[in-house]
Amino acid sequence: MRDLPKKPNVVFLLTDQWRLQALGYAGNRQVQTPNIDRLAAESVNFRQAISGYSVCCPWRASFLTGQYPLTHGVIVNDVPISGAPVGLGAAFQQAGYATGYIGKWHVAGAGRSRYIPPERRLGFQSFQALECSHDYNCSAYYAGDDPTPRHWQGYDVFAQTAAAQEFIRAQAHAGPFMLVLSWGPPHNPYETAPAEYRALYTPRDIALRPNVPAAMAARARDWLAGYYAHCSAIDKSVGDIMQTLESLGLAEDTVLVFASDHGDMLGSQGMERKQKPWEESIRVPFLLRYPREFGQEARQAAPFLNAHDIMPTLLGVCGLPIPGSVEGTDFSPALRGEAVASEGALLACFHPFGEWHRGVGGREYRGIRTRRYTYCRSLQGPWLLYDNERDPYQLENLVNLAALAGIQRDLDALLQRELRAIGDDFAPGMTYIERWGYPLDDTGTVPFRH
Repeated sequence: MRDLPKKPNVVFLLTDQWRLQALGYAGNRQVQTPNIDRLAAESVNFRQAISGYSVCCPWRASFLTGQYPLTHGVIVNDVPISGAPVGLGAAFQQAGYATGYIGKWHVAGAGRSRYIPPERRLGFQSFQALECSHDYNCSAYYAGDDPTPRHWQGYDVFAQTAAAQEFIRAQAHAGPFMLVLSWGPPHNPYETAPAEYRALYTPRDIALRPNVPAAMAARARDWLAGYYAHCSAIDKSVGDIMQTLESLGLAEDTVLVFASDHGDMLGSQGMERKQKPWEESIRVPFLLRYPREFGQEARQAAPFLNAHDIMPTLLGVCGLPIPGSVEGTDFSPALRGEAVASEGALLACFHPFGEWHRGVGGREYRGIRTRRYTYCRSLQGPWLLYDNERDPYQLENLVNLAALAGIQRDLDALLQRELRAIGDDFAPGMTYIERWGYPLDDTGTVPFRH
């Protein structure tokens, strides 16, 4: 571990359900994200950032613990983290950081509107958060140890950003700090962004990806117009955070990250939302800017970055010890020019639920996303195989074709090695539900409490 001259601050900007394909720097010429595009021009871009468990709670629990879902137990939404992992906040706090968390939490599992006690905050000291709400214009939260609910004023993205700016100003000269700002949008409902941002997009002018079927085109355009409005509103807040860091003289010594937990199908493949192994659900942004250490020019990072790799990579970037409970890989050496083995990212749905329950085709799967291919197995056997280089919109499933038998065999062997290394025996979903004793409704979903 290198001895850096000073510990950098960390500001982690987390969005909910923002797919990679909805960003200007990633090639989308419709959505207006000038501040994030500028950040990309000054950052290391993890082009292979993958949401391997592409739904809120499993991803967030892995991000906050560095563990695989079958270890921390959050395999579906609205259940608590099991065991006693060292949380992301605790790891930074133990290294002398002031830690803060603002916005959506969604790993306490005790009710979406309930107070989250300090022992469930994974080491974050300053805490202005709520388990989960998608009412972005009447959004509640709890502040510190006060169990009385409060409400963000107006559109919560802007109010939460103002609270983050206040935290940054208060900590600017008090030693290193680590802040997670967790916004709810662009997760649906899509139509609730501020009017000035909704006015930027007209559904009839929205161009669709070629894998959106004609029967879903009108709905997809309506969704995307609202979705892009949320994206542009968040982009404004990203610019506000960047300006605050710059005005305080902190930008050079701050690790600034922009990321998302998972994507959104938005009509692609004739589907909605997430949990699926297709590109629109699993490909997410992950930009990391740290000028003092990595310069301030656009660079590419080669490794496949999954949710459980983020915590060790952040700690590695900051030169801090990685707790023994962490299972992910520290990819910070790759940012410093060292070779790091990374063949692909695991994809998993441990138990289908919610919007993708069995009644609408949901299924357990395990898969691998490599630089060229996506390969997935269901419990019934090989399910999907796409050549993403020749078929970037995944229009042709090549699974079990004789001409690709060798490639499929190699991908299956790689998947097996990855699963074996992490102790995943790919059992039916009910095996894991019964292991942790989670209750289910008639769709197979753990019912959430308000």
